Formats: sequence, C-alpha cells, structure tokens
Amino acid sequence: MELKHLGIIADGNRRWAKERGLPKVEGHTRGLKTIEELVAAAAQANIPYVSFYVFSTENWGREEAEVSHIMRLAETRILKMAKRMAENNIKLVILGSRERLSPRLVSLGEKARDLTADCTGTTVCFCFNYGGEQEIADAANKALAAGEQITPATIRAHLYHPEIPDLDMIVRTSGEERISGFMLWRAAYAEMMFIKKYFPEMTGDDIELVIKEYESRSRRFGK
Repeated sequence: MELKHLGIIADGNRRWAKERGLPKVEGHTRGLKTIEELVAAAAQANIPYVSFYVFSTENWGREEAEVSHIMRLAETRILKMAKRMAENNIKLVILGSRERLSPRLVSLGEKARDLTADCTGTTVCFCFNYGGEQEIADAANKALAAGEQITPATIRAHLYHPEIPDLDMIVRTSGEERISGFMLWRAAYAEMMFIKKYFPEMTGDDIELVIKEYESRSRRFGK
C-alpha cells in the first residue's frame, strides 16, 4: 500500500522553544529547518505529495510580534527554499487565502511557485493562511458562480489546487490529537498518527517510521 499523500500538522514549535528557555519565535525558525529536512527525506522516499500545515487563518489571533516574525520568515526564506527544491526536482504549491497577506509576500510566493512549476518529483504543499472550512466555502462559491449544482464532484473540482489528491496519512506532532481544520475535504478517509515529540524535534528518520506505520494499517474506506 503506497503512501501517496502525507500531511503533517507542524505543532509544538512554541512549546519546544519555551522548554529550552528560548523566545517563541525561535521555535518557528527551528521548525522551518525541520520542514527542509523532512522535505528532503520525503523526496528521497519518493512520496508523491507532502503537505505541511504551517499557518492557519486562526493563527492571526496570536501575539502580533509572533505573527510578524512568521511573516518575515516566509518572506526571507520562501525563494531560497524554492530554489533548493527546483535543484532537486521538487515542486512547491501554496494553498490558502491571500487575504491579510502583504503584497510582497504574495509576490514572493508566486515567484517561488513559478521556480518549481516544471518539476516532476515530489510535490510539497504549504498550507499557509489556510482554513479547511474556508477552502470548502470558496469551492462552493466558485461552483455557484459557474452555474454548477453543488455536488461532491463540483466541490472537489473547485478546491485549492484540485489536482492534489486526498490525504492518505495525517501526522500531528506535540501530542495533540485533533486536525484543526487541516485539509478537511481531503482528510475524509485519512489515517491518523499522533506523536509526542514537538515538530522541531522531527528528523528525516521519522519519515521512514511514518511510512512503516502507514503500511501496517488496513484501509477499508467504509467497505
């Protein structure tokens, strides 16, 4: 049973920093390095799609200094990350709303996407300024605007990047056991794996462990 789409809810960055006496923002900086390591491991393992839940629409409610740091990280690192992905034939896709994002960040995201557009290896999806309920609502509104009847098929056709398949496995770090709106439509029959370690503590070796766990599951899809 092949793991085609792995979703990772990157949780615990702030707690990782707090336990080490570091500012919260250092957890997010370290978390970004972890993403880069996991992307490399996923590509090495030939996983076709890997999605990271990195910033939700609800995260705007955090302290202004923390949110500003995350936005600066995105602005300063997105192109560098995309260039490394392009060098390794990894495609980058960003899912989420542009609302409240700076024009500069939107532009950088588009440039990063374009840098990797022709890559044919693993596709890495960043769920940034993303809400699962909002994605479904947006898809329904697009279907209505196109004069289509609302059905599962028309909703799916209008999701953000509808070419991205359903999730096979969702991994959430830090011991929390909920999906917090992550890819709600694509998560309908996803296997769940909750691990205790904080996201910055993950390594490339964890990708192999996730694959083995997935292969041990029995998926019946209600049948």
